[in-house]
Amino acid sequence: MAVTTLDAKTALIVIDLQQGIVALPVVHEPQPVIDLCAQLKDAFHAKDLPVVLVNVAGGAPGRNEQARHSGEFPADWATLVPEMTPQHNDITVTKHTWGAFHNTALHDELQKRGVTQVVICGIATSIGVESTARQAYELGYNVTLAVDAMTDLNADTHENSVKLIFPRLGETGNTQEILALINTL
Repeated sequence: MAVTTLDAKTALIVIDLQQGIVALPVVHEPQPVIDLCAQLKDAFHAKDLPVVLVNVAGGAPGRNEQARHSGEFPADWATLVPEMTPQHNDITVTKHTWGAFHNTALHDELQKRGVTQVVICGIATSIGVESTARQAYELGYNVTLAVDAMTDLNADTHENSVKLIFPRLGETGNTQEILALINTL
């Protein structure tokens, strides 16, 4: 893990910290993950850097072998947790696939703000976080992943993402390392 720098125009992307997702059986307790994401959000706000709050309200079409949710989700399923209540300048994105860039206005919103780097955190590590990191990398953003501010539904997939995938997409570090770099901007 080595976060070396943050660009002057870095945005925070918080993935799926919503009622339905944080209620899932994740590997790490969700509240500490939420708290670390909130610390990052507050630091980005303090430096007037963009904050993107993402929720998911559906899934991509197509066949797959693993059963997926059928029927209606609870009414508050896609509602962001209170710690992620959007502020007036926050970018909110509702996605219908794993990644936050596909079929959303996220890339355009970041480009309008001159963003060159993203810090990503949230749930689930190997699904929404990894998919968004892959898309950001493919779009040319410098990518940083706050690995202590994320969790997954499966310990093995979490570790695979953190140890094998993320170092190929960008830099990894913990929240305190990233906060220290934000304070230098």
